[in-house]
Amino acid sequence: MSERREQPHAAQASPALCVNRLGVAAIARRAFEGDDLQLLWDALLPLATKDAYGAGVSMDLAVIAQFRGERPAGIALQKEALDRQRLFRSPCASPSPVLRVLALAAETEVGGNAPIEFLLEGSDVELCTLYIMPGVALPDPLPLHDVAIVVAPHEAGEALAAIDSAVQCWPSPLLNRPASIRALARDRLWQVLHGITGLEIPRTRRLSRQELAELSEAKLVEILEDGGFPLIARPTLSHAGFGLAKLEAPADIPAYLSERPEEEFFIARFVDYRSKDGLFRKYRLVCIDGAPYACHLALSDEWKLWYLNAAMEASAAKRAEEERFMAGFDAGFAARHKRALAEIASRIGLEYFQIDCAETAAGNLLIFEADSTAIVHNMDSSATFPYKPPQMRKVFDAFVRMLTDHRQNSASD
Repeated sequence: MSERREQPHAAQASPALCVNRLGVAAIARRAFEGDDLQLLWDALLPLATKDAYGAGVSMDLAVIAQFRGERPAGIALQKEALDRQRLFRSPCASPSPVLRVLALAAETEVGGNAPIEFLLEGSDVELCTLYIMPGVALPDPLPLHDVAIVVAPHEAGEALAAIDSAVQCWPSPLLNRPASIRALARDRLWQVLHGITGLEIPRTRRLSRQELAELSEAKLVEILEDGGFPLIARPTLSHAGFGLAKLEAPADIPAYLSERPEEEFFIARFVDYRSKDGLFRKYRLVCIDGAPYACHLALSDEWKLWYLNAAMEASAAKRAEEERFMAGFDAGFAARHKRALAEIASRIGLEYFQIDCAETAAGNLLIFEADSTAIVHNMDSSATFPYKPPQMRKVFDAFVRMLTDHRQNSASD
């Protein structure tokens, strides 16, 4: 940390300097569509000069490296770029943006910060991202912007603390404030949402590796008041099901730990959320200024389910159900869980966040996770998923409307 403080930072010396980059959304779209990222790498590499402008190229190279599975190289490229420059501009569809948004990000791997670029693609909103660095003061003055939003994850404690220290004198509306983001950690979220009528969220505890290794039926009763085997276990920093497992009994724990190098884990009771037809259904919603929107529905005969392993593209029946879910969301799913969803939004207190959930056999809303950094995108093939672009357009328009409303409300105060 001390080495970084001693190095010059272009963003500190010239806080208004915002350099261009392709950004995560543009590169992800190319990867998703099957483009050869090596060709993009080869085209960008000569442009990665050792100045602030080259830092934007290095940030793109860091994303490409991580998409290709070269995580250490990507992290190293990002660190080198952020040592020279902290403020980056994403592509904007208009040379004269109607709104300037400043995203406050943490130094983390690709996918760690909320990828709001996907929501602003093709819009006339300018997005600049400022990386909050440990031990480095915020730029003074801050870059010009109409509204700011924190995109750093709840795990980024130092970045959130740095933003917290400046909240009281922030010159514009600041959305998704750090205190509310911190409450999204799995072992805190259940406490925030506990007791909501029509909602089920299992209690979640954080255990060290040693505590998990020594877990017995008797100890579990003490740790989880609603607990019992089978349990769900996962590393504390994992996402998208990485390291997620169902432990049927204490005897399953040694084998699980033998495959996992992590030192901390979350545990919670397993909830069988199968529908009457034997399929599991997992929904992703996004809440924008308190209003819920449908993002996707994944169906599978496996409980460990997320959209990428549901093979939705291979099943016309699954896609037809997802289409019905989206078309009837307001009068169907959202109406059934109206009170619970409204209370969730009120208690979490974020202007923008996502919910991964299901419905129990009793008709309650089962919460797996609430997050502020999950990806919301429109990259799926419009030929295979023709119903998705209109739905995602609704989400993107609502997001821009939220930003605009907060800017206007601030101006009228």
